[in-house]
Amino acid sequence: MPFKQIGSLRFYQFQSLDRSDLVHGVFTRRGGASRGCWSSLNVGATVGDDPNHVRKNRRRLLEGLGRKPESVYEVWQVHSSRVIVVDGLRGDAPIEKADAMATDDARVTLLMRFADCVPILVYDSVRRAVGIAHAGWLGTTRKVAAELIKTMKHAYGCDPKNMLAAIGPSIAAHHYEVGPEVERAVKQAFGNQAREHLRHRNGRIHLDLWSANRALLESEGVSQIEISGLCSACALEDWYSHRAEHGRTGRFGVGVALRQDD
Repeated sequence: MPFKQIGSLRFYQFQSLDRSDLVHGVFTRRGGASRGCWSSLNVGATVGDDPNHVRKNRRRLLEGLGRKPESVYEVWQVHSSRVIVVDGLRGDAPIEKADAMATDDARVTLLMRFADCVPILVYDSVRRAVGIAHAGWLGTTRKVAAELIKTMKHAYGCDPKNMLAAIGPSIAAHHYEVGPEVERAVKQAFGNQAREHLRHRNGRIHLDLWSANRALLESEGVSQIEISGLCSACALEDWYSHRAEHGRTGRFGVGVALRQDD
């Protein structure tokens, strides 16, 4: 089963990434300390939640992954296409603005936060490198998924034929109505293929972030792609959804790391 339980923590794992040499989890909102609209495993520190609760939640998430707090590398997510190459522990270094990270250092745990945007995980078992990206409509039209693949090819010599990619729980097209400015951005980014990702019904426009990000990964030669098919706006018992909860919500955490040798 893709969902796993450790104590009160419930998290999702991709079948293709359920490997002995990799640690990963897409953590639901269950099993945390937060209350109210942030209930309960909110790991977003900038959404109005009690900072003490957020810290507790992060510790619980990391315990679920079997990782130490000092291993965490994270970024200030700004809906960009910037990718950070992580070559060591962050320590006291300031948090950088970016929306994707990659590493080949098993000491590092890559951690990002989501509430409708698409989590994208990438793994190359040959080069032993892993990456994660955060893609809303802006990150998608700015092609952050493609930039992550390009970065991993350049930094680690990854061959897309060896790369496994996974698209996680996020808002599905039927819940993701967008305006004309988003439609224009999609058409500019995808050209003639834009129609494959835009749905028109009853005079309204919907964007399919799953198919768009799959296309971006495929454009860089990645063919092994798993899509969870889970909509964050459909299952509020599991996921935070900025759209469905009108902005008053938390952020669920996604962590990934290379397993350290014992």
